[in-house]
Amino acid sequence: MTSKKQIAILSIAKELFWKHGFKRVSIEEICTKANVSKMTFYRFYPNKLELAKAVFDKVIDESIADFKKLMNENIPAAEKMKRMLTMKMEGTNDISKEFLMDFYNNPELEVSAYIQQRSKMVWVEIIDDFRKGQQDGWLRKDFKPEIILIMSQKITELLLDENVLKLYASPQELVMEIANFFTYGIVPHE
Repeated sequence: MTSKKQIAILSIAKELFWKHGFKRVSIEEICTKANVSKMTFYRFYPNKLELAKAVFDKVIDESIADFKKLMNENIPAAEKMKRMLTMKMEGTNDISKEFLMDFYNNPELEVSAYIQQRSKMVWVEIIDDFRKGQQDGWLRKDFKPEIILIMSQKITELLLDENVLKLYASPQELVMEIANFFTYGIVPHE
């Protein structure tokens, strides 16, 4: 069972990592904002990297649970897609450029490798859910779900491109542009 102090550490770490990236945030800052001692921090996490992994795991686990619940709802395909985009938007709230650069563009931090490894595992589940969507008839039968995994890896390159980032007010706006484009193309939608 997770204690209130551990929950506070995870919550504050996510907030600070999303806002400032991984490198800039210190254990001291996390402890101060979470109102815990360093000794308490080290009781739960041996270092900041393990904390970052725990934060990422918590976010992914919650997102997958929400996604699976949505996939099992008996609602029209358009509504499922709309809700998927809403989930994506909510999941990317407050992500900063620093976060993107640290977590996706700094192999020496070891966070990037962990995110890539965990993301591959998640994509296997998502692809299976999309195959079920094909069987249930709400996704095209001729659609190859694996293309989403391949495209998501290429999209990460866009998220790190300074010229692309300059076009948008925030990284979240760019993420949502990509998600909307992927879902709807360039046609108007509600």
